[in-house]
Amino acid sequence: MSDMPKFVHINEEGPREGFQIEKGPISTTQKIELIDALSETGITHIQAVSFVNPKRVPGWADADEVVEGFTAKPGVKYTALVLNDKGLERAVASDKLHVRGTISLTASEKFLMRNQRRTLAENIEAQRGMISLFKQHEVDVNRVSVMAAFGCNFEGNIAASQVLDMVRSGMTLANDSGLNIKEIGLADTMGWATPQDIYRTVGAVRDAYPDHEVVLHLHDTRGMAVANALAGLQLGVAKYDATVGGLGGCPFAANAGASGNICTEDLVFMLGEMGIETGIDLDKLIEVAKLAEDIVGHPLPGSVKVGGNLRTLREQVNAA
Repeated sequence: MSDMPKFVHINEEGPREGFQIEKGPISTTQKIELIDALSETGITHIQAVSFVNPKRVPGWADADEVVEGFTAKPGVKYTALVLNDKGLERAVASDKLHVRGTISLTASEKFLMRNQRRTLAENIEAQRGMISLFKQHEVDVNRVSVMAAFGCNFEGNIAASQVLDMVRSGMTLANDSGLNIKEIGLADTMGWATPQDIYRTVGAVRDAYPDHEVVLHLHDTRGMAVANALAGLQLGVAKYDATVGGLGGCPFAANAGASGNICTEDLVFMLGEMGIETGIDLDKLIEVAKLAEDIVGHPLPGSVKVGGNLRTLREQVNAA
């Protein structure tokens, strides 16, 4: 437990994750409303949109309009998901977005074929091209990320050795291009991870790359996301992707897909009860989770928006 962080940085991905999978229709105005509300909670990093092919992800056909419409709050970084040259050009064209480069790899070839229609080898070459484009646009590249790092609906279990192979491939690409990688992102894209998987795979990556910061992207398909985050905390992981209300999921993962990421307000609640700071106002975040639920028009899986903030409830009890 000595590695437990004192502060955790949360990258809010609710807008991008949620609106890529919701059947909708979700209006451009509603998307902007959610982003603006999140900006007032103390969250300092919001992945706002996805610049992808609208034929494959119709929920983000209005990405440019959303970026134009939201109000950028000082101190908040707004990013976009970018997977190809067209997406990068759209992101760079905006003066509101913080454009950062990532070497994006996948541990499961079967999932990669469904998600991006590439083999592992083809994706390596595609990442070489993306690195060139990042450099051309003077975009800093400081992360290697691996999707399907803990299991796959199409390939089954993913060994830690497979993940390490992908990380090594990413580091080789980075070294060949003179890049300084600082972060290693590991995504439980289809919600296969258990705490034991987190200990094994994150532990192996930390042992191999002790000077790099691990970032976890956890899905809650089997209700393990908070438990997996706790396992990550015990290994010193201090950066997490999360989605307000538990929005989102992967549209290319069969077998009912992968439900939303770890719920932001549930994670913030747990961290607060553990004495770990996030800089986020939980009460405000709970209200945004309720807003998100109203926007999508169906119940979202987050628990704290229903149960409430214990800190606030304690104050009410003590004042009674």
